[in-house]
Amino acid sequence: MPLVLPDAADRPHVVDGPANQRWLDLLARNPTVLADGAMGTMLFAAGLQFGDPPEAWTLSHPDVVRRVHRGYLEAGSRILMTNTFGANRQRLSLHNLDGRVAELNRTAAILLRGEVAASGSDALVAGDIGPTGSIMAPTGTLDYDMAVDIFAEQAAALAAGGVDLIWIETMSDLAEIRAGIEGARRAAPNLPLIATMTFDTRGHTMMGVSPEQAVVALTAWGADAVGGNCGNGPDELLAVIGRMRAAAPEARLVAKSNAGMPELVDMRAVYRTDPQTMADCAVAMRDAGATIIGGCCGTTPEHLAAMAARAAHDAPAGTPSSAA
Repeated sequence: MPLVLPDAADRPHVVDGPANQRWLDLLARNPTVLADGAMGTMLFAAGLQFGDPPEAWTLSHPDVVRRVHRGYLEAGSRILMTNTFGANRQRLSLHNLDGRVAELNRTAAILLRGEVAASGSDALVAGDIGPTGSIMAPTGTLDYDMAVDIFAEQAAALAAGGVDLIWIETMSDLAEIRAGIEGARRAAPNLPLIATMTFDTRGHTMMGVSPEQAVVALTAWGADAVGGNCGNGPDELLAVIGRMRAAAPEARLVAKSNAGMPELVDMRAVYRTDPQTMADCAVAMRDAGATIIGGCCGTTPEHLAAMAARAAHDAPAGTPSSAA
């Protein structure tokens, strides 16, 4: 299907505000910004059972969720994501939690905001929005306008909880991520927005989107930073970042890779890429053009600490030693 982009006059406009200034200040202070790592991986290690919604732990185990955030803050992360990846009503309905969208998202934002404040860090709180779990029409049954409404509901609750920005991630369909951007802009027009897709199928997303298509579309639709997350490991994402940089040299790029290919062991996903290898890859991502670098499934505070140390040690001449 050919890629149709909006005219410049139709692109969303972000009004300046305090959150936007915090975003710009963070970027100005850090040529490379370290994001966080996996939430689900850490919750499974703490006892979350396969098939249970990680988002529910925000209410049932808030101490554990805060401890995960604290670990990433101590590792050096400066953009941290709320425990809300699947906290939209479409996915929550699978667990009879669709009536608690506002509560789950708002509480998750408040928990993370509290942990950042307690640490004295300048880190930003990112409201995490993942896919609906349904396939968009006409291939599937999810109507575009309904998807926009689903994403707007979640973004509004995250904004009410005090997030600094919205992060839409792990998308494979351009129509769905566009609905996510539109919904987030409708609910929280003053917040910066990051949008990332997953390129895990021969250099494309599962729905056939190339890195070049993604970077052009997402920037045209008003995302402040774009890139890739999840997938089959850092080598795959490194190639994606290179292709995005070539297609859109001025775009602010994001790389948040899994810690390798998952292996199923005793009904749990195990990731084998060690912290030092992820640290090496973080430097390679930065050199390929990524400004915001973190980890996805399988990454832990130990991975992020190694990435921060390596990126700071190998910072290009003239950059602050605290970069990344």
